[in-house]
Amino acid sequence: MIRRRLILLAVFIVAGSLAAAAQETTFSVKAEEVRVDVLVTENGKPVANLSAADFEILDNGVSQEINSATLQKQSPISTTLVFDMSRSVAGSLLDHLKNAARAFLDDLKNGDYASLITFNNAVMLGSAPTPDFARIRQALDQAQAFGNSSLIDGSYAGLVLAESRPDQPLVIIFSDGRDTFSWLTSEAVLETAKRNDAVVYAVSTARQTEKSFLNELTRLTGGSLLEIKSSRDLAAAFLNILGEFRQRYLIAYTPKGASEIGWHKVDVRVKRPTAKVSARPGYMRTSTGE
Repeated sequence: MIRRRLILLAVFIVAGSLAAAAQETTFSVKAEEVRVDVLVTENGKPVANLSAADFEILDNGVSQEINSATLQKQSPISTTLVFDMSRSVAGSLLDHLKNAARAFLDDLKNGDYASLITFNNAVMLGSAPTPDFARIRQALDQAQAFGNSSLIDGSYAGLVLAESRPDQPLVIIFSDGRDTFSWLTSEAVLETAKRNDAVVYAVSTARQTEKSFLNELTRLTGGSLLEIKSSRDLAAAFLNILGEFRQRYLIAYTPKGASEIGWHKVDVRVKRPTAKVSARPGYMRTSTGE
């Protein structure tokens, strides 16, 4: 029990130190403007060159006037890497994970930020958000796989850390989806995700059920879960996530006629009958601002 309390303390020390630099983790009413991160695909490929006039948004069933729609690639991004470092990752899988992370960092641009969180028996901050990717590479070089998996606690820390930068936040979680050591509940972390701006992608070498934590987390944040057959596919998966994220649209609108406090269901549509839209299903509003 003492050991478990120490691990819980470590989780909150990490998350608390990150939260000190972050804004309150509430999605996404900023200056009375809601921002929704949207991916539009056609035949499995992202659709470019769309404008605000190509989208429709319903907030709690009320049609909204869209202020702007911009591609992510036009703005810097901040990526939080959240990596499983339990004993299940030891060996060649760890080597492939580190190589994939290095390839991902190599593909970032000037102005982008990245950070690293690892988890096993505890949640550890490998690097706070930085444009100096050499710091993250050094932290990766030192990372070792051992112990149990605190996936849920690590995901919570990743969500908090992602809010510490003003750039559009991307969280990438690598895990087999099994949690053997977390203190926090999955329900609590999923509630946090509803109040967070981050888009979460997860990569797993294991099959995930429809109701798994990783599936629910990525769905709530408008991201997706990638299940790969081989650890050799990790680099390609990470690079595909980055490329897709840069092709996402950030749509902004000022809510009108839907000012209720609480959960707001958001329905994003695009005026292309063959296109598919992926976005978070809603946001939590804590005040009306009126």
